[in-house]
Amino acid sequence: MKKIIVPIDFSEHSEFALKAAAKLAKKFKAEILALHMLEMADVMLTSSEGFIDEKTVFFFKLAEQRFEDFLKKDYLKDIKVTPIIKHFKVFSEVNEIVSNHDADLIIMGSHGTSGVIDLFVGSNTERVVRHADVPVLVIKNDLHNINFKSAVLACDFSDENIRPYLNAVKMMTKLNCKLHMAHVNLPTNSFKTSTEIEKMVIDFFSKADRNLDKMKDVHYVCDYTVEEGILNFSDKIGADLILIPTHGRKGLASFFEGSIGEDIANHANLPVMTFKI
Repeated sequence: MKKIIVPIDFSEHSEFALKAAAKLAKKFKAEILALHMLEMADVMLTSSEGFIDEKTVFFFKLAEQRFEDFLKKDYLKDIKVTPIIKHFKVFSEVNEIVSNHDADLIIMGSHGTSGVIDLFVGSNTERVVRHADVPVLVIKNDLHNINFKSAVLACDFSDENIRPYLNAVKMMTKLNCKLHMAHVNLPTNSFKTSTEIEKMVIDFFSKADRNLDKMKDVHYVCDYTVEEGILNFSDKIGADLILIPTHGRKGLASFFEGSIGEDIANHANLPVMTFKI
């Protein structure tokens, strides 16, 4: 954990993310890349070339000053913080920052149950999650500590979940966090018997890391929806963190059937970390 990206829009929730990043940065002696994405108004694109340049310089200077003031925090003392201001129209370009700086993690703020925060003009947390090639940690509140002890990974034990599982294992190992895997069994056509699920789990671990000992950390949860199952199980074991696999630009994994993944991310009081499939 050497470099952490924190998108900043100067809101209270982006400061929650910055505080969480500061705690992780101190723990791992990491660098924080504070990113502000300046999206110019469309009207500027129809202006004369000289006028565009003048307004661009003006908005960049304004953002630089505001950014500098925002980053004057006591909790950032003794942490290397690199401010980055970019003008992006295509959100996938966030990955340029990830790639160019070899970042390990993105931390973002969220409004919680009211829905994900619009971190940039015309953009939101979900768009970052869909495009990010590294894990994204979504913070809902001002966390008093960042010592995650127990995490729940929602998993359907399909082959496409192997990659996010392996990445989750690596990240939880870094955080010294116990990983629990939860499969939600629904009373629908997708219902499976315990024997059928166990067979899926054995096949999954045989392909993933050949460590069948991990099966002891697998839990079968029966509930009416995946969202309720994951949230209820996380609450039951006192988890500190919920982990969700994502399909990148295609949206959240098909395992979550439509918007259920977004519901988990939005309605959970716990921090949520996503891993790309």
